Amino acid sequence: MDIIDLEPGDPRLGTEVLPVLRQLRPHLTEELFRDVYAEGHGQGLRFTAAYSDGRCAGVAGWRIVVNTNNLRMLYVDDLVVADSARSAGVGHELLAHLEGRARQAGCQWLNLDSATHRTSAHRFYLRERMDIAAFHFAKQLT
Repeated sequence: MDIIDLEPGDPRLGTEVLPVLRQLRPHLTEELFRDVYAEGHGQGLRFTAAYSDGRCAGVAGWRIVVNTNNLRMLYVDDLVVADSARSAGVGHELLAHLEGRARQAGCQWLNLDSATHRTSAHRFYLRERMDIAAFHFAKQLT
């Protein structure tokens, strides 16, 4: 498995990464994804993709964040494995890769949020030795 970082403007973002990412974020269009990444990149947003047999099998959107609670952490915005690649170790490899990046960057934590209805994802995160550490509250403004 090859795990690579993709910069804004990389044509693989629209043709290979977005179809996998849309399995988690179906509202994303190619234009919206491009705009979000262009703006988010300046805020530290990065996308990393796992390739197996030349095909995008998984995607992680992440950033390094500093705050008063966790100090320095790698926060995972998106972690998705293609339906066709589930239960093949792709999620484990991506998460392990991100953990290595976090450690290399001096992070104290690797954090992510997962929607309450994604119970199979929760089982995966618990198997990966992650804890349920907080409730996430949200209020839609639009």
